[in-house]
Amino acid sequence: MKTLTDWLRSKGFTPDNIQLYYEACTHSSYANEHHSGIDNNERLEFVGDAVLQIWSATALYKLMPKLHEGKMTTIRAQTVCESTLAKLNEQLGWYKFLRLGVGEEKSGGRMRPSILADHFEACIGAIYLDLGYEAAAKILDEYMKPLITAEKPEDVTDYKTQLQEYVQTDNKRTIQYRLLDESGPSNSPTFKMGVFLDDICMGVGESSTKKKAEQKAAREALRKLAI
Repeated sequence: MKTLTDWLRSKGFTPDNIQLYYEACTHSSYANEHHSGIDNNERLEFVGDAVLQIWSATALYKLMPKLHEGKMTTIRAQTVCESTLAKLNEQLGWYKFLRLGVGEEKSGGRMRPSILADHFEACIGAIYLDLGYEAAAKILDEYMKPLITAEKPEDVTDYKTQLQEYVQTDNKRTIQYRLLDESGPSNSPTFKMGVFLDDICMGVGESSTKKKAEQKAAREALRKLAI
């Protein structure tokens, strides 16, 4: 299979808007190198993220025995996190269809978790826009639903939600995540995020994405609060 549409046809789907799938598989590095009005997959990533949120919320709501809202929030965050989406992309083989710039390809971007996760979301967004929610949900039911009840490894532990639950009993306390620094080249940046509790910095984390840096900052804050 050479394209995402080939993959979909092999699963019994009939893609219509082929351009959507090319867009879903076009990383910004590729679009930037080909100055001919090519759209990257960031807008479809936005759509796919929304589809994943409603799908996961619905799946969790239907689980038996019933879960309370806090547990649902934690499991959803763990299920749709970057590392899980990246692993699903690898499992499905969608990463093979990703169009990357030369520099990004040489630097290992094709297997970079942040790029794989974003690409997965973009593909789900394209499927939703072209074939509807039922088609996207069918794929997610088959490949993602088993992960909801599976034991979660350390790399998908949702420290941000744990921190929120730790302090939510006091409505006067607020949590904020702030970008403290951004360094490195544009195609491989490093973000330093801080988590602030009532304007006091409780933890700092660095990573290749803001989301992962926030998780590390939340983990550090939880360790301090537990002392």
